[in-house]
Amino acid sequence: MQNKNLYVFTFFLFNTLISLAQQEKLISFEEVLNKVKEKNHAIKISEQDFKSAKADFNQTNSILLPSISISHTGISTTNPLMAFGSKLNQEILTASDFNPALLNDPDEIQNFATKIEIQQPLFNGDGIFMRKAAKAKMNAFELQTERTKEYMQLEVSKAYMQLQVAYKAVEVLEKAKEAAIENKKIAENSFKQGYMQRADILAVELHVTEVENQLLTVKSNVKNASDYIQFLMGDTSENILKPSTELTANVDLTVYTIELSENRADIEAMEKSAEAYANMHKANKMSYLPRLNAFGSYELHDEKLFGTNAKGYLIGAQLSLTIFEGFKRIGKTQKSRAELDKAEISLEQYKNQSQLDFNKAKRQLKDAENSLNLTNLAVEQSQEALRIRTNRFKQGLEKTSDLLISETQYLQKQLEYLQTVFNYNFTKAYVAFLTR
Repeated sequence: MQNKNLYVFTFFLFNTLISLAQQEKLISFEEVLNKVKEKNHAIKISEQDFKSAKADFNQTNSILLPSISISHTGISTTNPLMAFGSKLNQEILTASDFNPALLNDPDEIQNFATKIEIQQPLFNGDGIFMRKAAKAKMNAFELQTERTKEYMQLEVSKAYMQLQVAYKAVEVLEKAKEAAIENKKIAENSFKQGYMQRADILAVELHVTEVENQLLTVKSNVKNASDYIQFLMGDTSENILKPSTELTANVDLTVYTIELSENRADIEAMEKSAEAYANMHKANKMSYLPRLNAFGSYELHDEKLFGTNAKGYLIGAQLSLTIFEGFKRIGKTQKSRAELDKAEISLEQYKNQSQLDFNKAKRQLKDAENSLNLTNLAVEQSQEALRIRTNRFKQGLEKTSDLLISETQYLQKQLEYLQTVFNYNFTKAYVAFLTR
């Protein structure tokens, strides 16, 4: 007996903890959207892609800015050439050092050299266009990040409306359950008075069970929709979110007058991508031109560590031209030309596909609007039919099967109407997304 009481207490405590952990939390669409903009992983990944592309662009500063390096080298040598050169760099060479015996077999000498080197690009034609390509790529990723944020806003709208539909469906099914239970009581009273058969009672009980099963399903849908919104927000809490507003049909006729714009972020990103390929192709063609670079160095030599007794500098410029690389450059130029053509074709295809999707979405919106009106009318008609049959059923003038059919139809029409409202609102949001 004690074990049984302990089991009951543990089960009760477990359910209590779960219910406390999964409490409903009211949240508005604006709150969800702000948290998604701040913490959504897809947006963060897109931002990191942009930062990576920006870092690539920053690397191309090397074709404009000098390269500066400093080194300190210490050697100890008896190598004839190195020993003579070290004395010469230290400016300690004397006439006796030209003695052939000393030249051929010098004493050990130490040399410590500090060297500062500077290289300054003056003209690198291919580097200039590679920099332009990197900048176009960076701009493309920036636009893609912007489009990702716009897409996530659409996804938030969809998820939030799904949560609204789920809660409204729970409300509809709970009312349907109450009505079904009330009709069940009426049927049981009629059965006790001999006005109804056992088969009718079973049919009513079956209807109640079906409504209860549907109610359990839509309650699961509430949790699923809530979990998805929390996933979009990057939230790992156990709360069950509840929308602060109900789903309503917001018919907007001005949507039909909007046209597709090529200033859309994703289309502009494709254009920037094509621009990057164009500049890469130009860079490969410019690689046939000579490069001009300036260079210079300043050296300090001494026999002591970090000594500065002897000093010297070197400045100069180099004009270089690679004549032939075994068709390597020719192949790179041909490849970049093909990639440029592919990018331009892809851009044209993307524009055509965007226009196709936009036209289709506008037709779907019109269909959704028509369906909204018809479904709303169907709800009103089925509600009135159910009211009449329920009154007749209470008076014993209506068959149980006809009442159950009316109850089922009214429930189905309400759920269909909710789905139609969702379809219309989401399609309208999708059309706006395509034109943004």
